[in-house]
Amino acid sequence: MTEHDSAVRAAIEGELRLLDPEVRRSPALLGALLHPEFHEFGSSGRRWDRESTLARLPADTDPVDRYVVTSGIEGVRLAPDVVHLTFDTVYNGGHAHRSSLWRRTDDGWQMYFHQGTPFSAEED
Repeated sequence: MTEHDSAVRAAIEGELRLLDPEVRRSPALLGALLHPEFHEFGSSGRRWDRESTLARLPADTDPVDRYVVTSGIEGVRLAPDVVHLTFDTVYNGGHAHRSSLWRRTDDGWQMYFHQGTPFSAEED
C-alpha cells in the first residue's frame, strides 16, 4: 500500500466510525474524531461547529440509528495531511450527497469540515 492509499484509508475509516451510533452517542469517541476547528453545513441547512456537534449528536442519536451508505466512498489526497472524501447516504428516507475534509494531526486523522446536501433519489 502506498502512503497515499493509507491516508485515504485512514480518513475513510474515520468517516465510517462517525456513522456508527455508538461513536455518535459518546462525546469522548466523537470528540477524538472531530478537529478542534471542525465545522459543518448540515443537510438540514444548519451550520454546526465542534462544540454544538458534541452537544447535539450524543443526545440526538438513537442506539439503533444507522446511516446507509448508498454508494462507495471515494477519497483523494489534496495535500500531505489533507484528504477529501465524497459519498451518498440514505437516512430516514432522505438522501444526501456528502463531502468531508480530513486533516492529519498529532492525535491522528480528524474531520475538519463536513457538508451534507439533500437530493431526490428520482432526480439523481
